[in-house]
Amino acid sequence: MGYHKRLRIVSGILKDKGSLIKTTLSTKRHKASARRVILRATTHGSSVPPSDHRIAAVIGLGHGSRFTACTCIQAIMDRLHRTKDSSVALKCLYTIHNIINKGSFILKDQLAIYPSSGGRNFLNLSTFRDGSDSETCEMSAWVRWYAGILEQNLMVSRVLGYHLNSPRSKNEVIGFLNSDLLKELDVLVNFADYLGNVPADSLYLQRKSLVHEIVRLVSEDYRSVQRETFVRVTELGARMVSLSWSECTEFLSCIDRFEGCKERIAVLLVNRNRNDDLWGLINETKANLVAAIEKKENEGKMVVVATADNESDKLTRFSQLFRLAPSGRWVEF
Repeated sequence: MGYHKRLRIVSGILKDKGSLIKTTLSTKRHKASARRVILRATTHGSSVPPSDHRIAAVIGLGHGSRFTACTCIQAIMDRLHRTKDSSVALKCLYTIHNIINKGSFILKDQLAIYPSSGGRNFLNLSTFRDGSDSETCEMSAWVRWYAGILEQNLMVSRVLGYHLNSPRSKNEVIGFLNSDLLKELDVLVNFADYLGNVPADSLYLQRKSLVHEIVRLVSEDYRSVQRETFVRVTELGARMVSLSWSECTEFLSCIDRFEGCKERIAVLLVNRNRNDDLWGLINETKANLVAAIEKKENEGKMVVVATADNESDKLTRFSQLFRLAPSGRWVEF
């Protein structure tokens, strides 16, 4: 480890200690307590994920009042947006991910409405960069990607109406409109598409336990996305005969996009979450969709031809009954 890197780590540790002392002296006890919990879970100095008991302490803030939960989310967002350290940023995102997966309803609710304006890029880390050295530059790419994954996760939850890790019955989608199922399928494919944008040039960073644990959690999210996708593709496939031409083409577009993610995702997850049943369903449904679209297009052409022939017959009969007089008016023969 180089001198400058050691100096940066020591400086970060000292900053953490100073911040902890500051919270101890603060007169705002509730805010200071929440901030202290977040600081201990997202310390400088290592690429090790927060320990289970540190995560449990954060999750525990969601079992109190709404004010305490709000203070917790505000504290972690402040920590995330103020740090320029890639490891600290990843620990903050990892903590947020655990809130999404394990947090109480009130804690998830505070996270879902932060900020009040909402939006796709609410974590606002698309320009994050830790330029301390070459490795932190590559870690910064993981920060940007991971933030995007969590944003996609919450977007899926907003559209589906429940969090990805929540157990749901397959029969719940039976009463949904075609448009609702297609909208949900689209947001699920968006998640898979973004997952495939992993920083492929720095996959070796998975040897770091923090990055390895992040990939494990994301892999679990993708397994849930596959499950939800399977349910909706199955239901839409069963309705194929009643789907309109535009709904069929939208359905096919989603399937094509999902197929396009497969190889890119495999670069990250290798043989994990292969889900041969899902891909078998995708291939079968795509073939049926292509045939259905061709059939609907041919039926449309036949209607157009029949309409044109009908209009031609009417014109012929009209010309047999009337003639155009020199005055420019139509008169009977």
